[in-house]
Amino acid sequence: MNSETGRLTLVFASNNQHKLREIREILNDTVEVLSLEDIGCREEIPEEHDTLEGNARQKACFVFQRYAMNCFADDTGLEIEALKGEPGVYSARYAGENCTFDDNMNLVLKKMTGVRNRKARFRTVIALIENGTMNTFEGSINGCITTEKKGHAGFGYDPIFVPDGFQETFAEMLPEIKNSVSHRAVAIEAFAAFTKKRT
Repeated sequence: MNSETGRLTLVFASNNQHKLREIREILNDTVEVLSLEDIGCREEIPEEHDTLEGNARQKACFVFQRYAMNCFADDTGLEIEALKGEPGVYSARYAGENCTFDDNMNLVLKKMTGVRNRKARFRTVIALIENGTMNTFEGSINGCITTEKKGHAGFGYDPIFVPDGFQETFAEMLPEIKNSVSHRAVAIEAFAAFTKKRT
């Protein structure tokens, strides 16, 4: 707890600046979110598990054990039905190590060429560790994969994912609209409700 602001202070165990900005926007100052840079952490945090929950837990534990600060981490995956759940836990590096967002999307679109079943879902797991106690929260949203990239907002696979109930990809939406319906928003809503009980 920050004695000056009265808000809960947590470290977000990620080097992804896109995620950091999005999470801060969704939480809307209800929690003071510190970045790894804020605490002087410049290490590459390992992700060695084959599940989203396992990776989220590992990242949160990594920061808590080294810096003794309450923190949370997330792992997110795009799960495509026709690809038997791929890219899933490997979403960030689907096209190989050091690949770009475009590399990943291009590989998905190539594998989905001529495939009629475009169903997919985004899923996020958040692991929160406070004073050594771990809790996890999950959010998901169903949708479909487009046949081409559309839009320039967002990050990751946003240009090729249209959530159910919408005509636009995440990358075509205004940030406030995406942040109100996304998988990450659903997980953070559960996470935020839990943290409010702590304040």
